[in-house]
Amino acid sequence: MLPLFNTVVSWFLKKRKHQMELFLKYPIDVQQELLMRLINVARNTEVGLQFDFKSIYDYKTFAERVPIHRYETIEPLIERTRRGEQNLFWPSNIQWFAKSSGTTNAKSKFIPVSNEALENCHLKAGKDMLALYINNNENAGLFNGRGLRLGGSSAIYEDNNSYFGDLSAIIIENMPFWADFSSAPKTEVALMSEWETKMEAIVNETINENITSLVGVPSWMLVLLNAVLEKTGKDNILEVWPNLEVYFHGGVNFNPYREQYKKIIPRKDFKYYETYNASEGFFAIQDGNGSHDLLLMLDYGIFYEFIPMDAYDEENSVAIPLEEVELLKNYAIVITTNSGLWRYLIGDTVKFVSLDPYRIRITGRTKHFINVFGEELIIENAEDALKKVCKKTKAEITDYTVAPIFMDGKSKGAHEWVIEFKKPPKNIDYFTELLDNALKSINSDYEAKRYHDMTLTMPKVHQARSGLFYSWLKDKGKLGGQHKVPRLSNSRNFIEELFVLEEACKII
Repeated sequence: MLPLFNTVVSWFLKKRKHQMELFLKYPIDVQQELLMRLINVARNTEVGLQFDFKSIYDYKTFAERVPIHRYETIEPLIERTRRGEQNLFWPSNIQWFAKSSGTTNAKSKFIPVSNEALENCHLKAGKDMLALYINNNENAGLFNGRGLRLGGSSAIYEDNNSYFGDLSAIIIENMPFWADFSSAPKTEVALMSEWETKMEAIVNETINENITSLVGVPSWMLVLLNAVLEKTGKDNILEVWPNLEVYFHGGVNFNPYREQYKKIIPRKDFKYYETYNASEGFFAIQDGNGSHDLLLMLDYGIFYEFIPMDAYDEENSVAIPLEEVELLKNYAIVITTNSGLWRYLIGDTVKFVSLDPYRIRITGRTKHFINVFGEELIIENAEDALKKVCKKTKAEITDYTVAPIFMDGKSKGAHEWVIEFKKPPKNIDYFTELLDNALKSINSDYEAKRYHDMTLTMPKVHQARSGLFYSWLKDKGKLGGQHKVPRLSNSRNFIEELFVLEEACKII
């Protein structure tokens, strides 16, 4: 039955590619019409009445009247909705909330997920991801087997007739029958809340399946694949799943993990497809084999604005619409969505690498950077530098984080790195020197602050024990799914927690 299923579903998905032509040809028109539709639909909500949506007829008026928001400013409305009130920021009933704790803040966020967003954004994006892949690979046989999905560690919980959990769990609960039919593990295993128990159950269920694709966050998928190899005693994943052809990944930068995946999946024509999604929406998809660029999806019920990072001032920033963006400039994203998020700062930064069509690359987070000394180090800089250094030293990295060493009296500042290696370099001092030089070549502000050690001295690199970051995530109750290790921070809070955990393990 599966080969016939593959033919039928592949044909259905290919039809969607033609529908994408509209926003590819007329991106600005599609976005402007979308904005006015969202405003019109929500005109009688509490937010719509507050900002008099009925009298907004263009983007300029919308931007002047509706302020940019962070989660904290809209939390009271969200909490009222969770307690049962409706028609506050979106007219249709909202019962689903994607629970997100972020990476450095322990306080949970509950992002509203409307039925429109589920159907026309998240689920539509899943179909588009497959449609783009199938259109680029005529001989794809995805649905001759099953896709291994690795979602979050939280099941769905009910509270006051509303439901919350990881976004991945919400999506699994609402999947169409054909997607569930072609996926593994079964839903009850995919939604298990205890991460380590779930990992073992997934391994046991899937090692004898015909797995043709993988979907999940790179760091956690790597843990699962290594567990599969340990269980089966095989040398690589293709010995377990010979028909595996593609890995759809997102959530974290893939570069630190790329070489490890090439070793564990040793097939030259194996495909990697990146996606860009979050609790707030699904934003972009890689649309070409071997590309590192992501096509911005403009018909998912999300209107985009962008804040130039050189003028970023959180909610006080001035945003620009899509038609005003420039190539290779760093922007913070502001979204207005069909879940009732109005001019919402999601905290991610991107740069445009193409304007026809609009393609982006993720550069980091608005809060995850180091600029204590004017060096403006962003995640993209750190990832690029590590990639270069690992290639030269043949090292492989599992996880890392960076924090500032603050000036103290006559002592100058520096950056302190904690890196967990899968394969450490032979000489950590040489690795550090190469890392410093790579950062200088990538970031002129960093280079200026390092000139003759005037502001910054040579970075310090600590080699973490194996499993340190995993232990920290487990200690915080953040194993699995969308939970990530904070990469860059302007404070030392996280790195000091790691040092305490490392020392505790030595004492034990």
